[in-house]
Amino acid sequence: MTRHTVPVDVHLVLRRNGAGGPEVLLSRRAGAVYATGMWHLPSGHLEAGEDMAVAVVREAREETGVLIEAADVTAAVTVHHHPPTGGRSRFGVFFEVRRWSGRPRIMEPDRCDGMGWYPLDALPGPMVAYCRAGLDAYRAGLPAAVHFQRPGDAVEYVPGAPDRTRLLSGPPANGGAELPHGLVEFAEQAVGRIARATEVSWVRTGSRVWRLTGADGGTWYLKRHRGAKFHDREVAAYRSWVPALGSRAPRLVAADTAARAVVVSALAGRALHGAVLSAAEEARVQHGLGGLVRALHRSAPEQRPTGSATAADKVGRHLERARPYLADGDEDLVRALAGCYADLPEPVLVPTHGDLQYRNVLLADDGRPQLIDFERSEYGTVTRDLARLSDTWTGRPELRAAFFEGYGRPLAPVEEVRLDCEAAFDAVSGIAYGTSHDDPEVTERGRRTLRRLHAARRP
Repeated sequence: MTRHTVPVDVHLVLRRNGAGGPEVLLSRRAGAVYATGMWHLPSGHLEAGEDMAVAVVREAREETGVLIEAADVTAAVTVHHHPPTGGRSRFGVFFEVRRWSGRPRIMEPDRCDGMGWYPLDALPGPMVAYCRAGLDAYRAGLPAAVHFQRPGDAVEYVPGAPDRTRLLSGPPANGGAELPHGLVEFAEQAVGRIARATEVSWVRTGSRVWRLTGADGGTWYLKRHRGAKFHDREVAAYRSWVPALGSRAPRLVAADTAARAVVVSALAGRALHGAVLSAAEEARVQHGLGGLVRALHRSAPEQRPTGSATAADKVGRHLERARPYLADGDEDLVRALAGCYADLPEPVLVPTHGDLQYRNVLLADDGRPQLIDFERSEYGTVTRDLARLSDTWTGRPELRAAFFEGYGRPLAPVEEVRLDCEAAFDAVSGIAYGTSHDDPEVTERGRRTLRRLHAARRP
């Protein structure tokens, strides 16, 4: 009996959030290629000996110029396709990516004459029917589809023509929880039967978060990290540093390294991000944050840097990416601060949150702040941990004073200089990331920080 062998294609679903909802990047085929003149996802063939995640990263770079980390590649849909022109069937594996660097552009003009972002619910035509089948399964949240076309069928998707796409569902999730089957098993082993799962992911990050409601009414949160680095950091923080915060941070219930997933306890409260507070209420929150951050920074012994790399070492790369979006004088300012940073004495490192900003703070019923989301936690400088939070102090000296009163000490003069430097580095990184990922909030925070630093350095 002859075994059936088929070619494998990889397809890139590069996804961003547009004004009207999710959008994907499409390219239009041109020249002496199959389906010329039709829209398609960036894609290509799997080469001999190549793993498919590496292949989609390669195809993304070759066709669109964007750079993708392997940890940010997520499997989305598999399509078993048979073309209308005869020949062998093939498998197409569609990968979703929500995080990348660089702006997409046409890299192979002899094979592509158009590229753009299109809403998932308003895809352009003519589109290759094979690609459309994969996107139909993707939009439906289903893991696979069979798309066997017949002789005489059009290569392009034709509205109203016989539908050759058969969508396949995955294993049922217990209790109707809208989770991948493997995560349902992990979560139910940790907390018991799940009655409901609601996705509550932050829209612009690669990690995914679900709020779980147990059959007996308990509440937990399940997070699947976008990469092993973030998983390892968060698990280590929960096991070693976060207990110092007591009831004002979640506790780790279970972790699965293979699935890059954790279950943590739920905190009662409302998000500080977007909350409307009086000046006095916000000052009290900042005072409470100061105490929380102090407890985190003191939760383990201080360390000394073990390598020569610093935040300043990365600033050149970030400046290269952000340069088209910087205001006059911004680059000179940042380079001057990088030079100053290199002359500072060696800092001590402490356990840090790594992403200290209002969106990672919950307000308890009594108004006290609580910290969440420790996937960026690591040993770092005190001032690096304050760089993003310092944006909330712009024009609000009373908030800064309240924070440091809660923290228990002011910054030393050398730390004040270090904070300016690290805030500038974070700002350039934010502008580079925000402009390439259509994240206006991060972009604006970076620009606001640089304006503040310009003003502070004027005679």
